Amino acid sequence: MDWTTLFSMQQTLDHHIKTKHRLTDKNLLEERHLALLVELGELANETRCFKFWSTKPASDTAAILEEYVDGIHFILSLGLESGYSYNKALEDQINGSLTEQFNEVFNKCITFRNDPTQINYEILFTTYLQLGVMLGFSEEDIQTAYVKKNEVNFKRQHQGY
Repeated sequence: MDWTTLFSMQQTLDHHIKTKHRLTDKNLLEERHLALLVELGELANETRCFKFWSTKPASDTAAILEEYVDGIHFILSLGLESGYSYNKALEDQINGSLTEQFNEVFNKCITFRNDPTQINYEILFTTYLQLGVMLGFSEEDIQTAYVKKNEVNFKRQHQGY
């Protein structure tokens, strides 16, 4: 995965948003943490993995991938705001259910919020990427979808989103 390119793209988007909304002097860690949790919930909702009471199937793969890369945007933003980076490859050794992995990602989000260290950031990122593997996404899928969604996010900013 070309994390350097993704971090650079995210930095450009974040700078654009902060400038446009006159937030260049504001630390947005709290907002980014909450946004990541919301996006993670939206992703779980698309997979429906926890909805034991329902027979309705999960959304299609494209919708799930789009929600997944929304989370990547906020994880990258958290790293940028905190001065952290990430450069590991996807790991495919994952145990447990999809629901357990979602709960683990939620836990790692809270751990990083409460103790924002580089190692906790890396653990959060790795755990989120493991979720992507469980969802069936490759590095190429994630990178391609991220680039596409980054373009959408820029267009939204220009349209008053």
